[in-house]
Amino acid sequence: MDQTEQITLKFRVGSTNYTVPLGLRILFDQQTILETPRVNHEIEIEHTFSDDDGEHELAIELFGKTAEHTKIDQAGEIVSDSVLTVDGIKIDAIDINQLFQQLATYSHDFNGTQAPTEQKFFGALGCNGVVKLRFTTPVYLWFLENM
Repeated sequence: MDQTEQITLKFRVGSTNYTVPLGLRILFDQQTILETPRVNHEIEIEHTFSDDDGEHELAIELFGKTAEHTKIDQAGEIVSDSVLTVDGIKIDAIDINQLFQQLATYSHDFNGTQAPTEQKFFGALGCNGVVKLRFTTPVYLWFLENM
């Protein structure tokens, strides 16, 4: 009997201000693997999946951000802001931070103040929205195609 090769995805999610926690939802192939309304410490994510031929999607969502998460001075400048940070992204111990930032998209609407937009992702979620990375397995073929 064939045994399916397993791949491990690991990364960390933190916040720039744990005193006003933000909500976090992580989905893999539309299945929730973590959901919390309060990120009040750094969270290490580890998820194992099959390396069989297939298409996959990792989604990292920030929710629950309100005006209390951003401090603005009298001149209208942001003094401090709570954002979620994503780093240490590895697939099978291979660092893919740069590849993740190159290929992932960040969809949001500036917390309801502007039209929806889709942007590149640079490691931080500052608005309610979702970062998505689509990739294929076998993962090493995907690496060769994208690195």
